[in-house]
Amino acid sequence: MKIAVPTRDGVVDNHFGHCDHYTIFAIEENRIVDKMTLPSPQGCGCKSSIAADLQRMGVEIMLAGSMGDGALNKLAQHGIKAIRGCSGDVVRLVESFLVGEVDDSGEACGHHDCGSHSHSADNPVVGYKGAVKKD
Repeated sequence: MKIAVPTRDGVVDNHFGHCDHYTIFAIEENRIVDKMTLPSPQGCGCKSSIAADLQRMGVEIMLAGSMGDGALNKLAQHGIKAIRGCSGDVVRLVESFLVGEVDDSGEACGHHDCGSHSHSADNPVVGYKGAVKKD
């Protein structure tokens, strides 16, 4: 199985369509065995080829911060399950996902710029059960 995470500076980028790159984790026997990066095409995730590119790479799960319904549907059309509401260090996030500590927040971004979203101590990400923090 492969898991993709929209990434910027080693942490989950809040909006998957505008991330710096995707970190792709290869999983075997419920542990990370390899990781690589895929540059982001930048822009609207529902209009880019990223879902098809990730599908060709064998990605089955997208652990993301925020994304709109169009991107969520496009990923689903390519057999990729998106889990929204994730944050923090990407390696710790995937490790937490593998032990069942990550749930989808069920919240979609309602617009493309997503400039009003902030995930701080006052506005926590609700979909993530584990406390992922930067070192």
